[in-house]
Amino acid sequence: MYGAILGDIIGSPYEFDRGKKTKDFPLFCRDSKFTDDSVMTIAVGEALLNTVGRTDEEIRDAVTAGMRIWGKKYPWAGYGQRFFRWLGSRDPKPYGSYGNGSAMRVSVAGWLCDTIEDTRRIARLTAEVTHNHPEGIKGAEATASSIFMARTGRSKEEIKEYIIREFGYDLSRTCDEIRPGYYHVESCQKTVPEAITAFLEGQDFEDVIRTAVSLGGDCDTLTCISGSIAEAFYGIPADIKEECRKRLPEDMLLVLDRFTQKTDPFHDPFLDGNEIIEKAIIKYRKNSTKETLSNVLNVIVMRSARNGHFMIPVDISDDGRTFTFKTVDTSDGQTWHAVFTTRAEYEKGPESQILSNFIDTTLQGLLDTGSPGCVINPWGESFILTRDLIQMMFIAEKDVKEEIQ
Repeated sequence: MYGAILGDIIGSPYEFDRGKKTKDFPLFCRDSKFTDDSVMTIAVGEALLNTVGRTDEEIRDAVTAGMRIWGKKYPWAGYGQRFFRWLGSRDPKPYGSYGNGSAMRVSVAGWLCDTIEDTRRIARLTAEVTHNHPEGIKGAEATASSIFMARTGRSKEEIKEYIIREFGYDLSRTCDEIRPGYYHVESCQKTVPEAITAFLEGQDFEDVIRTAVSLGGDCDTLTCISGSIAEAFYGIPADIKEECRKRLPEDMLLVLDRFTQKTDPFHDPFLDGNEIIEKAIIKYRKNSTKETLSNVLNVIVMRSARNGHFMIPVDISDDGRTFTFKTVDTSDGQTWHAVFTTRAEYEKGPESQILSNFIDTTLQGLLDTGSPGCVINPWGESFILTRDLIQMMFIAEKDVKEEIQ
């Protein structure tokens, strides 16, 4: 869901060909706001979360009710005329649309199913309550299928081949070939292939977003679709997620958090934001100076002051009452404790039992045991945090906490 909503928010200032068809633009600006794409993504997402395992009719009814409820909560989000009339109708019926609205709101369907067949079925149900034209249904199914394949480890080439074979979309053109003649059009058949192409060409989540926006046209919806696929393939950096959350009201955030818990039951929100530690370590490893070292310590202090956690590999006793920290030996013969900033870093090495604990509590515990310190992310871009550095950080953290408060 984050990917779809971010695509909408980032693309919205450039809708109706208001951009310069370039990838060089501020990712967020004063006009970066959610539109109907985000509202309906939330509406459909909530409906699907509420109806997992239900009948087709129950799912259709929930999607219909959910879109009408959320549409009335946010009536000026920028809906098309026919959909706006549908929202206010006493007896809402599908109206044969092949607009790209069916594809921009479908992303959750790509996450909640165990097979691509079920994914397509659920996507079809979300589309046909309004967009029951074959092209409207096809756009929703193709988008949800791309998301399902991306999140289940399929390559871009496999995704491309499936979409061409199953849906007949032309994915032969490059974005450079599409861009010059592309214009604002709101049909699935002239939005979904372009959105998938932007995903296929992008190098990471942000690059997919920038590529989609650079095509122009109905680029909030196009980028919403591209972003929803890119999230499943690449994930989303924590700082970009945080920018998304800043721009959403509390009721939308509640649905987003439900989705996160459903799709990632092991998600630890206390680890969110730790990517800035990893980035600082990478810069230090490339250029070890006093400045880059200070930056590593500063971002760790900042995450600690904001109640961030480390993941700690441990051995837990059979009765669960005691545990011992796992250690790492360095070439100089010293033994260090190991900690990880994110699950992705932990998963680079051997499996073990894991505790998640506050950064400051973890580091204080190391000092209390007489440990020489710890190695952060020992299986990747690692950083040795010595006792002296930890003590320096505790002094600095007092000032940071005072500033936050």
